[in-house]
Amino acid sequence: MWRTVHAVLRTPGTPLLLRRSRSTSALLSQKSATLTVTPKTGLADELLDIKVEGLGPRERVTLRASAVSYRGRLFRSVAHYEADGRGGLDLARDRALGGDFTGVEPMGLLWSLTPVGSEDPCFSQMPRGVMKTPLKVEVTVHHAPQQQAVPLGPALASAQVQRWFSSPELSRARLQAGRLRGVFLLPPGDGPFPGLIDMFGDGGLNESRASLLACRGFATLALPFFGYEDLPPIMKDLNLDYFEEAAKFVQSHPKVKGPNIGVIGSGKGAELAFSMASFLPNIAAVVSINGCVSNTATALTCGRSILPGLPFNLDKISAMDSGAYDVKEALEDPLDPAYRESRIPLEKASAHFLFIVGEDDRHWKSSVYADIAVKHLTEHGKTNFTLLSYPNAGHRIDPPYSPFFSVYLDPVLGVPVLGGGQLKAHAVAQIESWKKILEFFHLYLG
Repeated sequence: MWRTVHAVLRTPGTPLLLRRSRSTSALLSQKSATLTVTPKTGLADELLDIKVEGLGPRERVTLRASAVSYRGRLFRSVAHYEADGRGGLDLARDRALGGDFTGVEPMGLLWSLTPVGSEDPCFSQMPRGVMKTPLKVEVTVHHAPQQQAVPLGPALASAQVQRWFSSPELSRARLQAGRLRGVFLLPPGDGPFPGLIDMFGDGGLNESRASLLACRGFATLALPFFGYEDLPPIMKDLNLDYFEEAAKFVQSHPKVKGPNIGVIGSGKGAELAFSMASFLPNIAAVVSINGCVSNTATALTCGRSILPGLPFNLDKISAMDSGAYDVKEALEDPLDPAYRESRIPLEKASAHFLFIVGEDDRHWKSSVYADIAVKHLTEHGKTNFTLLSYPNAGHRIDPPYSPFFSVYLDPVLGVPVLGGGQLKAHAVAQIESWKKILEFFHLYLG
């Protein structure tokens, strides 16, 4: 695995650098055009350099990217370009004239990948990276069709790249002792490294983001809390003891720069991160991606306190013609006095907070919840927060260049729901927020 890649660590705890390699394919027609994509093999958050040479002056061409999901479903994206006067094309310089996006978008072919066909929208997700399986993407260049409905002709040139969510230099350990479950990922070297816990709210084990964080110098625990191994198959009432055990595991690890650690969470994972910061010591930095300020759906026991689950009102769920459901209005109002006990006491936390919000989140009212949190902290004299709000971004804000999907399977309701967002705006949110996440954790964890 990765025979052509060498991970080079400059100093312990610094990000991994991957040797850049080149993939070039000769023109399959009369011209000697070449398509070059670098790096041929690299991390999923790395920028690609895509260039075409040997085209005719001002020739119109179409570039297409193709990838296959872990469910075997084909994803594609296309964009139309015009070569310069010398027959060259550089996606970092030249504007896309149409297709799935327009303008100068060096990574547009990646973040605009969408499923081909009209199958169940629940299964439109791209593969999540693991140690042994990269996302393989093929890029091809074609003569531009004369009409939009005309299929693309044979490829003039092609190149394949591998996008990894991990590195062979990482240390990966499955947690099976006691009741704690998950995967702990360590960068190479002696450390000590800043420690993180990473949680999602959709069940099972998702280590793609944790792997990327480890590649960027953080000792990261990908922590599931239902739907994995012998954990409950569905989300039931939770106890903070489980998450405290996870925090102590990371804090006490000999290669972790403790005792302060950080937590990053998406959706339900974000509200659990809030609770950890509010009730547990040494949680110094929290990133919330579209989280709620109240404990939702199921009760959470925090020592002698119990936070009831803020309920969903099923009468406020709307069925769409696509087969998906709009649940944005379903979660009850956190400010309703009837649900005061569900509120997470953020004022008790000493952590620094980074709130990341997609303003077009259709899962629930993330912008409203972030505003409530900011107002609440301010009223208690707190300034330990930063709010990043992205117009027209949806619920699932993943690492950069992740393909966009507006529908996903809700783990609580068990049905496909709208995630919201617009393609390009969502891509911007993913790219910009990832940079801010890395900066935030480096700033507050050292």
